[in-house]
Amino acid sequence: MISRDDLKLLIVEDREVMLKIIRRLLVQLGFNDIDGAANGVKALEKVRDKSYDLILSDWNMDEMSGFELLKHVRADPRTADVPFILVTAEAKPENIMAAKAAGANGYLLKPFKLDMLQQTIEEVLSEHAAA
Repeated sequence: MISRDDLKLLIVEDREVMLKIIRRLLVQLGFNDIDGAANGVKALEKVRDKSYDLILSDWNMDEMSGFELLKHVRADPRTADVPFILVTAEAKPENIMAAKAAGANGYLLKPFKLDMLQQTIEEVLSEHAAA
């Protein structure tokens, strides 16, 4: 199994404060190679330039939502298998079902704590490794 230190993560979050909080939590969990993007358009540019092992994306953003980003990532054969977690404050069942149908590997509700982030990432990465 690849170590957390070797995994490349991308956080997509339009609120800079939230981006910093998520980055800090990921560092506490042992991840060090972490890039950030302020929206789906910028994230898509990064995904096309660099290979990522996990994408954590906010759902609601201007220019391109996390949901739209997910669809673009899944449509590209080079990135179709990258584990993808959607992060949102909305717990609507129809959103959760739409995220799963579009290929999201996980769904994380804001606000979340370190243990919930860790559990979601571990579940997604272990499912991906088993596939």
